[in-house]
Amino acid sequence: MTRTWPDLVVLELLVGVDEHGSLSAAARRVGMAQPNASRAVKQLERHFGTPLLRRHPRGATLTPHGTVIAHWARRVLAEAARLLDVAESLQTERSATLTVGASMTVAEQLMPRWLAALRGSRPEVGIHLQVHNSVRVTELVLDGTCDVGFVESPTVPRDLHTSTVARDRLVVVASPSHAWARRRIPPIIAELAATRLVVREPGSGTRTTLDRALEEYERAEPLLELASAAAIRTSVLDGVGPAVMSSLAVADQVASGELRAIHVEGLELNRELRAVWRPPRQLSGPAGELVALARRSGRRDARERDGVAPDRP
Repeated sequence: MTRTWPDLVVLELLVGVDEHGSLSAAARRVGMAQPNASRAVKQLERHFGTPLLRRHPRGATLTPHGTVIAHWARRVLAEAARLLDVAESLQTERSATLTVGASMTVAEQLMPRWLAALRGSRPEVGIHLQVHNSVRVTELVLDGTCDVGFVESPTVPRDLHTSTVARDRLVVVASPSHAWARRRIPPIIAELAATRLVVREPGSGTRTTLDRALEEYERAEPLLELASAAAIRTSVLDGVGPAVMSSLAVADQVASGELRAIHVEGLELNRELRAVWRPPRQLSGPAGELVALARRSGRRDARERDGVAPDRP
């Protein structure tokens, strides 16, 4: 039986709604008129035979089925982008190339400004970014696919050199309607462990950090496993259930009151974000410049959090 493949631009629209909270913003992101975007999504809904968007006056959010489709759409788009990168590399001679692997949180929250700064200083370098969970990133660095990787996991293979570039904190978040958001006495760690959570997939640094923190407690089965912070954030916003996420990924939603950060008595989920690479110990070239740039950026961010004025340019 011949299959009809969905248009990649429509998948971009769906992911854009997940990330920006409205179809109009997603349409602007892909350069499409809003009426055309609306028709395209409706056609995709007919194609899949299920509603994907929940439309309301303030914008649009994904239905539960839409969240699942957006999760897989991200993977399809990532591989399509990789295909275009490969095709471009076959056509274009470059004086220098850098292939970077990054875990989801680093790629979404930190990597764009790091790479923008590197491009500013080394415009001749061709940069290829691969986004995976932390375990997969270390595998790609080990086999030589990536020149350098950035991971969130608490451990890395002994064959790799590492350098801490930033620090992060995981927080428990829930929708304002969740029972935890209305409690005067915070939940304890055992209660968190016994609660079904929306979590990242095994192999992600966020999941590994959470599992280690709760390994002494009896655990409930996950409510939902998703492969991106954006998908988890949308699920929590929709009231699917609480989650443990990077503070970087939910700072705007917590500040606006869309999400509540839940204090859990006795729980500390601080972690280091690290660069990893193969020997030799001294990393040189564009990869070394990117790591040094990330370290400087991490120090500035830490000073700003501590109330210290950042360096002047």
